[in-house]
Amino acid sequence: MSDESKPASKEAVSPSGVADSSEETGGASEAKSGKTGLRVTIEWVAVLAGALALALILRAVLFQAYYIRFTSMEPTLSNGDRVLVNKLGYDLHDINRGDLVVFERPQGVGGRQTDDLIKRVIALPGEVIRFVEGEVYIDGRRLHEPYLESSGITAGNMPPKCTPLVNEGCLVRAGEVFVMGDNRANSTDSRSFGPISEHLIVGHAFLRIWPVTEFGRL
Repeated sequence: MSDESKPASKEAVSPSGVADSSEETGGASEAKSGKTGLRVTIEWVAVLAGALALALILRAVLFQAYYIRFTSMEPTLSNGDRVLVNKLGYDLHDINRGDLVVFERPQGVGGRQTDDLIKRVIALPGEVIRFVEGEVYIDGRRLHEPYLESSGITAGNMPPKCTPLVNEGCLVRAGEVFVMGDNRANSTDSRSFGPISEHLIVGHAFLRIWPVTEFGRL
């Protein structure tokens, strides 16, 4: 009788041994899972930190979004629009007539000095600009301006900072550009503060990003 009970005793121990082994394996698995989860979290934090750093670098060096707060660029841009500005482009190519440029507020111009302005480049260095019967003339040729609501709306005297000419035009000096808003009747621009130095230009506003319905190149 005692011999028959021995196998039963061994079988009874066997499940207990298996159970103990299973508990140890599960503990190791849980520890491994915990380490894996921590590693994934650290990796995601690193990715997000890298993306944030890249965004800050791009904002500081390459692109920056600007919020339009006034109506001087209507109908091209309206109050509340947002535009993307390329801050590096003019390091690679020249400023072109018709470009929309964001620039630092010139000294003496009303408003907060930290608020940049946005206007359209009308005349380039070495060119002579005149206003004749509401039209803009560059070096004696009338400038075609399809971005204006109507023709014949440009008025104003040449500012003191212009190089005066006998024909009442303005010679734009080297390193400067003459800028105006598209809303000619409601824009403080080079007609009042004169041509601006190219060094004041922050960048080229090339894309409207808000509102979404108006998304597109400028």
